[in-house]
Amino acid sequence: MERKMTSFLKSGFPDSIINTDSKGKNVSAVAKRGRFHEMLASLKDRGFDHLSDVTCVDYMEKKKFELIYHLWSHEKKIRVQVKVRIPRGSPSIKSVADLWPGAQAHERENHEMFGIDFLGNPDLSPLFLEDWEEVPPLRKDFDTREFVKREYYGKE
Repeated sequence: MERKMTSFLKSGFPDSIINTDSKGKNVSAVAKRGRFHEMLASLKDRGFDHLSDVTCVDYMEKKKFELIYHLWSHEKKIRVQVKVRIPRGSPSIKSVADLWPGAQAHERENHEMFGIDFLGNPDLSPLFLEDWEEVPPLRKDFDTREFVKREYYGKE
């Protein structure tokens, strides 16, 4: 089943897949941004009915963010992780909340913590950080020590 899934991704999106890997019941794919939403919609149509999480890695030195979409198929008992890199300077990607409504909260959190704009997400308002005006706190260029000194000890 895992081989079928990697074959499907490679043949269905040959211009979009950078590489794939599978180990046990886990399939991993690195994709280009262009047809990313279409690829995820196709995976949903193939039984990946549960979006477990959307995580982000900050590759500051490469000027990229990597978003990782964790999908699960209850029917197939397989997990697929689809990774896509977006530019750090203007981080935006189409929302998948239209495919999995639960993605709305994951995207909202990544918007707040990394500053990523999820185009089409109906609500990217803060979850935790009201009135936040700093660099988003999970970016590698956020200086935690300086923030703590300034906010808690009144030192610059």
